[in-house]
Amino acid sequence: MGVSLKEKPGIIALESAEGMGRHVDEVLSEWRGGEHFLIPCECPRFGSGEGKGIIKESVRDRDIYILVDVCNNSLTYKMDGAPNRMSPDDHYQDLKRIIAACNGKAARLTVVMPFLYESRQHRKTMRESLDCALMLRELETMGVHGVITFDAHDPRMQNVNPLSGLENASPSLQFTQSLLTEYEDIVIDSDHLMFVAPDEGATERVVFMATLFGVNIGMFYKRRDYGRIENGINPIVAHDFCGESVEGKDIVVIDDMISSGGSMIDVAGQLKSRGAKRIFIFATFGLFTHGLEKFDKAYEEGLFDRIFTTNLIYQKPELLERKYYTSVGMNRYIAAIIDTVNTGGSLQSIIKPEKRIREVVESYLGGK
Repeated sequence: MGVSLKEKPGIIALESAEGMGRHVDEVLSEWRGGEHFLIPCECPRFGSGEGKGIIKESVRDRDIYILVDVCNNSLTYKMDGAPNRMSPDDHYQDLKRIIAACNGKAARLTVVMPFLYESRQHRKTMRESLDCALMLRELETMGVHGVITFDAHDPRMQNVNPLSGLENASPSLQFTQSLLTEYEDIVIDSDHLMFVAPDEGATERVVFMATLFGVNIGMFYKRRDYGRIENGINPIVAHDFCGESVEGKDIVVIDDMISSGGSMIDVAGQLKSRGAKRIFIFATFGLFTHGLEKFDKAYEEGLFDRIFTTNLIYQKPELLERKYYTSVGMNRYIAAIIDTVNTGGSLQSIIKPEKRIREVVESYLGGK
């Protein structure tokens, strides 16, 4: 008798997402009577730097979920005898190797890629590549049935493969739970709390959260110098604020990522200069590409009170040690998504959890 997809998911965690894979497997095992679902794999390298993907168990007729963290820059491999740090391109190549090693035998292939590869290159503004779209098309060609990502830089990337599907999950519930658990003195009304978008691209996220909290929003507009290009982009000249007074209010600034952090610190400084009380920063992905020193200084100067980012990507050890930082756990959320897809359930209420967020806010208000 054949094995039902509902009974046999398989989790393949690339080295970049090994820790995440173990935790997700533990949660699924807890929910499903002690059975484990991890399938070991590896991507060894030749001395030239070339590699291959190896899967160490059969995936025939299994419902396979491949986990990859393209932002894990802590890993290296040897090339010509010297260590070479793995870039997002290297992780993406290893993902394709593992897909190829499945050899078309899996009943269904789903890629769990929390940070969508090349998602910052999501549109054309000149003669340039459109890398994220190319990646999604390539995965579809390789037989991937769907991609699960989180807080995509531009959710319109879902239009690239309308038939195979890109599920864009939101960590808004976990951010809400973390904030209201850590701070019990937040007053949730329009006179005391406001959500702010650091740029126009974050407005949809901010409107979603502010609506569920029942408070107002503000937005910063990035004024750029379109007469010159630096590092491939038009440099930001200034952040102009649009919205009502922030004086005396707690402010929650929401964005999909913190990269170098310059823009976020500038936004926090402007809000403080306008009389904001406390500033909490939500960012799904904490890249901190230029280190943490500028955040240390900004915190000492009182420009913000707390930074919340998820554990969906590699977190630098020094970040976890910062007293102003909170790591928002997402492993149970990923397990819930895999469990729901595997059993044929609907993802709508999971990836956009309006009802759950309202319940958390109401419970918090009810406890006052």
